[in-house]
Amino acid sequence: MTDSPLPSPDNSPTSPPHRRRPRYSGKNPRQFEEKYKERDPQRYAETVAKVLASGKTPAGTHRPIMVAEILALLAPQPGAVAVDCTLGYGGHARELLKRLQPGGHLLGLDADPVELPRTEARLREAGFGPEVFTPVRSNFAGLPQALAEFGIRNSEFGISKADCVLADLGVSSMQIDDPARGFSTKGDGPLDMRMNPQRGQPVSALLAKISPAALAQLLQENADEPRATELAAALAQHHFATTRSLADAIRTAVPRVGRDEADLTVRRVFQALRIAVNDEFGALDTLLRHLPACLNPRGRVAILTFHSGEDRRVKKAFAAGLRDGVYAAIAEEVLRPTPEERRDNPRSSPAKLRWARRAN
Repeated sequence: MTDSPLPSPDNSPTSPPHRRRPRYSGKNPRQFEEKYKERDPQRYAETVAKVLASGKTPAGTHRPIMVAEILALLAPQPGAVAVDCTLGYGGHARELLKRLQPGGHLLGLDADPVELPRTEARLREAGFGPEVFTPVRSNFAGLPQALAEFGIRNSEFGISKADCVLADLGVSSMQIDDPARGFSTKGDGPLDMRMNPQRGQPVSALLAKISPAALAQLLQENADEPRATELAAALAQHHFATTRSLADAIRTAVPRVGRDEADLTVRRVFQALRIAVNDEFGALDTLLRHLPACLNPRGRVAILTFHSGEDRRVKKAFAAGLRDGVYAAIAEEVLRPTPEERRDNPRSSPAKLRWARRAN
């Protein structure tokens, strides 16, 4: 007769052995999945502080841009209704919410089904409950519908317009940093780039069927790409499954340029394709068209852009609104981040800020 193993003292099954978190492959984390300390700021505050001090953005987070300038322009007051049309990580929203209390409310729009619940949880944990903050799953083109639905739910207060509106049109660092979203070449991932992965087609599908002529036009309009024709001939109607395979094909298509210029070309092509699959210009045109009707008299709007095509649209729409008497005042000159902010947060460098104030 063989001996059977003795039961544990409490007669409970033996617990599985503790498994340690995988260590970094080197001194510092390189892959997005390894940067667990940066992505857990409450537990690893010292690590996050070091990353910020180096002028970088911790993985999985986003540093809001031109916060002081935006707050000065929008001048949110207690009791007011504000809209953050691009909620993102919630950095701008948090500062707006502080100034809307007591009695104010913020609508936060974001089309990203991955990041929106996380940001809502962060803001709830910071003390902003449903009575002061309402998240809305929508891109910024849905502003009129979001305000209308909010007004119906709060009909006793007569709320259907906003006192201030913010739209930060940049891609959030959470999306750029995560290879699984396919927005950049920081790590190899599926060639997707959709803000909402549940809608539309990924970049891989777009490239597989678009004609060279249409792709060349897209690259010119969305990124001012000087080599649009030769790049389109090399990329159109080809299947690229990953971000790295597309980046390699772009560099192969422009062999006569230096490494820095090739990298810049890659970024421009990625930008153009991202704008296309998310119809960002179409959504912006819709937002600009409906903005005046969404603002209370003397209501204010501030828009952060990161691309010349975006800035041109905002500039023209605000100028037309001023000429037609819809806006009482607009930005005479574009505002840029301070040298200190550009040094501390290099991702802020291309930002341009414009504002407008609704007429009485």
